[in-house]
Amino acid sequence: MNQYYQKDLYSILGIEPDADEAQIKAAYRKQARKWHPDVNDNSSESIIRFKEITEAYEVLTDEHKKNQYDILKGFTFKSSSSSYASRTQAKKAYSGTYSTGAKTESKTETAKDTSHHDKSSFSQVFENILDGLFTGDNTNTKKQKTEKKKLKPQNGRDINLNVTIKISEAISGTNRTVNVLHSERCPKCEGRRFINGAKCPLCKGSGEISIHKKLSVKIPAGIKKGAKIRIASEGNKGYNGGKNGDLYLFIDIEESSFFKYEGNNVLCEIPITPFEAVLGANIDVPTLSGKVSMKIPPYTTTGQKFRLSEQGTSNSKSKKGDQIVTVKIVVPKEMTQKEIELYEQLKLISKHNLREDLLNDK
Repeated sequence: MNQYYQKDLYSILGIEPDADEAQIKAAYRKQARKWHPDVNDNSSESIIRFKEITEAYEVLTDEHKKNQYDILKGFTFKSSSSSYASRTQAKKAYSGTYSTGAKTESKTETAKDTSHHDKSSFSQVFENILDGLFTGDNTNTKKQKTEKKKLKPQNGRDINLNVTIKISEAISGTNRTVNVLHSERCPKCEGRRFINGAKCPLCKGSGEISIHKKLSVKIPAGIKKGAKIRIASEGNKGYNGGKNGDLYLFIDIEESSFFKYEGNNVLCEIPITPFEAVLGANIDVPTLSGKVSMKIPPYTTTGQKFRLSEQGTSNSKSKKGDQIVTVKIVVPKEMTQKEIELYEQLKLISKHNLREDLLNDK
């Protein structure tokens, strides 16, 4: 059996027995801040004291338990409230006075009968009080639970998540599975972090638990780097009728050594061989949507630009851009002996001096 009735719960909280509910709550908050194990390095003394003040608070804020406790301890108050009436009625039971309907009568009995009546009455009332105070199995407690004040709605927090995609995915759109870590109020301690003065064994005193969830998310075509996608109600859970938070995906696009961006246009540089530059050729050029064929005309020079129509990026508010291809003549690092011999022949027959006019004013 719990030994609450052997303690002075009011002294534990540092208040007078006639303290009202607001004073009890204020005293509990003050004591809880002082003796909370987290601010006292989880010392054994702080754990014991915190458990005591928590137990005192739980009894004194439960109207039925408080009334029964006050009767046991002999506390009386000047009050016309129903709680005072119930205390007065119970105290009358100790002295052999009882109520019959609306009229109160006092029985005069023989010494033997009176002694027996007082003993049995007190024993019965004492049993009823202890049963109601410490087992919690009573009508008033159940009624209190159903008549608790409606708590203020609390909206859940939003969750922000970074998602990195490839350039091709940004252009054509994609579906991506994301792992979301939700934080929810601990169902065991209901966010209070402590149970009977000890850390909640489920959440380890954090007041929250983590839940992983996988979501399949559609990323639209033409999305830009830094764009934000909102997924409603997929954030942290709301309480007391509050709304769930939202999930926000912040899009990042992988950097590419080949493609660059200029508005909706895509820029790239393509190497070509000397003979392709001189003779012309059809070459394959990578684009965001796959390879396309591009014509290199004869006598093409390094730095010359070519436009591939509608091979760039776009969004819902603008026309699709182009891909701008810059060519660069590159000499292979390795060549066959035959290739070298042909270049030797070209050297002998060529009459061009490309550097002849470098210092001449034009």
